[in-house]
Amino acid sequence: YLFSQRAAWKPALTLNGFLSASKRFVEKDLEVCVAGRTFMITGANSGIGKATAIAIAKRGGIVHMVCRNKDKAEEARADIVKETGNKEIYVHILDLSETKKVWEFAESFKRKYKSLNVLINNAGSIMSQRDVNTEGLEKSFATNVLGVYILTKSLIPLLEKSPDPRVITVSSGGMLVQKLRTGNLQSERGRYDGTMVFAQHKRQQVVMTEQLAKAHTNIHFSVMQPGWVDTPAVANAMPDFHRSMKDSLRTPEQGADTVVWLAISEAATTNPSGRFYQDRKMVSTHLPLAWTHSSALEEQKLMSLLEDLAKTFQPH
Repeated sequence: YLFSQRAAWKPALTLNGFLSASKRFVEKDLEVCVAGRTFMITGANSGIGKATAIAIAKRGGIVHMVCRNKDKAEEARADIVKETGNKEIYVHILDLSETKKVWEFAESFKRKYKSLNVLINNAGSIMSQRDVNTEGLEKSFATNVLGVYILTKSLIPLLEKSPDPRVITVSSGGMLVQKLRTGNLQSERGRYDGTMVFAQHKRQQVVMTEQLAKAHTNIHFSVMQPGWVDTPAVANAMPDFHRSMKDSLRTPEQGADTVVWLAISEAATTNPSGRFYQDRKMVSTHLPLAWTHSSALEEQKLMSLLEDLAKTFQPH
C-alpha cells in the first residue's frame, strides 16, 4: 500500500505536476514590488537559488548572494544585474560546511547591515561518500542542517527588527520517505547512502522549521519542496536519475516559483508559520498512513543536539 502511495505522490513532482498545479496559481500574488526589502539567498549562483535571485531582483529587491565559489558567484551576479537591471546585488563568500565560518559570517553581517527581511536557505549538498570537514563534522550534515540552523538562529535578531520577516528553507520530497532519526546525525553507523542521508537532512529541516516557528512567533517560517528540477546539483549528484528523467524535470524557474511566492507574496503569510509547501500550497509533511511520524520528544531532542553542537563552534 505504501508503495502505491509513493507512486501516486511522485508524478506531482514532475514538470507535468507543475503545469497542472500552476492552473490554480493567482497571478497577482507575484505582482509585488519589493524595492527596499533585503533578501539573503544561500547557493544563489545556480539552479533554484539563481532563479530566485533573478525573480526578486526583477521586482526591485536587494539581494545578498551567499555562495561558496567566488568566480561562479561573481559570474552569476553579473548575469543577474544584466538580466534585471538591478545593481543592488551583493556577493558574500561562505562555505556552509565550515561551521565556525557560518557563525563568523552571520555575526559580521549583523554588524554591517541594519535590516534583513527574508532569509532563503537554499544551498544543499549531496555527498557520494562520507567526508568530514576541518572540524570533524560530517560535511553534508554540516551544510544541510547545522549550517542552516546556525545561520538562521544567528540572523533571527536582525530579522525580528525588520518589517514582515520571513525564513524559507528549500527541502526535498525525498524527506517523505524518512523518519526523523537523532541517534545517527552524522551518519557514522551503517552504510553511507548519500541520497538517503540527504533525505534525512531534509526531514530534519522540516522539523527544525516547525520548532523555530513555535519559538519565534513574529517571523513567518516556511519550508518547501521544489519538485524534481533540472539543476547542475541534480545532474552532478544523481546522474542516472537526471538522465532517465531529463524530459520530465522542471526548469529552475518552476522549481523556484514557490520559494519566490513564499518570500514576497502577501498570500503566503496568511497561512500559519512553520508549514510545508508544494506548488504554492500547504501540504502534509507525511504520506498517508506513513510510518515517518516522530514524537515531540524526538523533535525537541534534535533541537537541543543542534543547539549544543552550534555552541561548541561559536566563536568567543
